[in-house]
Amino acid sequence: MPNPSDYIALGSQLEEDSEETEEEQEEEWFIPVMESPWVLAEKESKNGEATVCSNAGESGENSQGNEWNRGDIDGLFCPICMEAWTTTGDHHVCCLPCGHIFGFSCIRKWLQQQGTTKKCPQCNRKCTLKDVRKLFASRVVAIDGESQKRIQSLEAKCISLDKKNAVLIKKEAEWKKKEAEWKKREALLQRELHQLKEKTIYLEHLLDVKPRTLGHPPSMGGYCVPSLGSPFSAIPLRKRCILIGVHLLIMLCQNLGSEFNEQGPFILQKELGVDGARLFDIDASSKIILMTRRLQGLGGMHVLTKMSLVAPYTRQDISLPTGSKAVRDLHICPSDGSLSLFASLGKKLSVLSTKINNFILAYDLPAPAWSCSWDLNGSHQIYAGLQNGSLVVFDMRQTARPLEFVNGLTSNPVHTIYSLHNSTLPSGVTAVLSASSAGICQWNFGGSEERQPVVLETGNQGACISLAYCPSSDDIIASFRPRIDNSNEMAYSQHLLTPAIGQGVQGSHVHLKRFGSNCYQKLAVTCANVNDVRLPRSAVMNIESHGCLFASGDELRGELVLQELPSFTVIQHLKLRKQPIYDVKYVHDVDGGLLGCLCDDILQLYGNHALK
Repeated sequence: MPNPSDYIALGSQLEEDSEETEEEQEEEWFIPVMESPWVLAEKESKNGEATVCSNAGESGENSQGNEWNRGDIDGLFCPICMEAWTTTGDHHVCCLPCGHIFGFSCIRKWLQQQGTTKKCPQCNRKCTLKDVRKLFASRVVAIDGESQKRIQSLEAKCISLDKKNAVLIKKEAEWKKKEAEWKKREALLQRELHQLKEKTIYLEHLLDVKPRTLGHPPSMGGYCVPSLGSPFSAIPLRKRCILIGVHLLIMLCQNLGSEFNEQGPFILQKELGVDGARLFDIDASSKIILMTRRLQGLGGMHVLTKMSLVAPYTRQDISLPTGSKAVRDLHICPSDGSLSLFASLGKKLSVLSTKINNFILAYDLPAPAWSCSWDLNGSHQIYAGLQNGSLVVFDMRQTARPLEFVNGLTSNPVHTIYSLHNSTLPSGVTAVLSASSAGICQWNFGGSEERQPVVLETGNQGACISLAYCPSSDDIIASFRPRIDNSNEMAYSQHLLTPAIGQGVQGSHVHLKRFGSNCYQKLAVTCANVNDVRLPRSAVMNIESHGCLFASGDELRGELVLQELPSFTVIQHLKLRKQPIYDVKYVHDVDGGLLGCLCDDILQLYGNHALK
């Protein structure tokens, strides 16, 4: 549409008078025009080199013979002269009673030429010069009704499409949410399937059923089941299971008696498949095991697994707190079996409630945690050994900040930490025993006096790689392996058990005894086959009928060795199914002692029937 600024009036304005005579006073004036459609087309053909501007008469002559669409000029041009009307001047836009619009000068001339029968040039309706009315509008545009309806229809369609698009977007979001839930459910089902496969493998191993040819009985752990006068497969399934159970019980009783008389106090009770497990602890009162595992096929995610010690050995995976990474140490609270403590490389010290299977506390640490311990004298304080050699003490009743923080004597990681009984310590003072590759040290916390750490003297044994402590007897066993720079300077009181080949290396065990609050005595030293790379685990057990026993892994022979203390006399060799040994734990309850050994994907549990 033309802009009013496009119209330019030149000359003097004529006074309009409805009663003026038919003779028109002639004056020199020019009607400002707007570029017509054919002029625009001509300009486009000539690359816009010409600009057309003419008076009304000349424009009328030049416009004769041109053909163009009338719909393009409705509401813009006078239908008499085919030139644009104006809002001022002689060619002022005006209309007749019939509603048709013209330029004032054009309709005036037309009516003057009609004589007595004056009619509208478009509809032939009678009218006079007095009926002409000027229109005072900036512009007049005729809108096509059909186009308007089409526009409204398109707008309605756009609104409908927008609504449909919003519905589709909402459905897409719902499908994505469902897809995420399905993937999560699929992961859970895959995990359950994996657990069921582990149970199946364990049950098959327990039964050890090896089918023979048709007509021969199967073999159960080396004990043949009689055929009872017919092929074993022909017996009903229920009777077959009863028969197998009876013969297994007889065989088990026979094997238990022979193992006790010939091998020692511990017998193998269970073997559990535990893929990806690296650490564990046992709650004897609740009959559960807590393990840290790294799942396969799920991006190597680290989880906790709670397993029942009662058949069918149900399991449940528990997710670690965000950012925990791998767990380096875990312990079940000795005074409250429903709480467990975890130290992880993600700079987290976390407390888990096994009643609700959720973490109730998570402390942020200044460095990755390598070890942790509950306080033996109360259930509120917990300890953590850090990678930079520092020790941190927390009170679970105060979650804002650590209770105490001490820097280590060296920057070596604290790989083991134990809480000591404070029966010989001053009131309000607690003590912990820590071990790093530099050695063993006792730290005292609390009290009004500043206390220096006590360094335990173990001799020139090398790098400390493991520490085991028995709270009931205050017996301590520290394991060492040669340092790289002084491997030829180690002194031992006994000869090496086996040649140092394979993954093992010549090391030593040192037996220490705690007397009083800060006094320790070295009782014995023995040589041992220890791992040359990893940090092994071991356990000290105080068994009434056998005294103190020490359980440690022999990396070269692939077995768990039980030795009496303080003589280090070997009393039993427990053959392991796999290697290497990741963790060793011992618990005591009213039903007897339970010794656990975690190897590669297998947890072997040994019972001490002498305590039953």
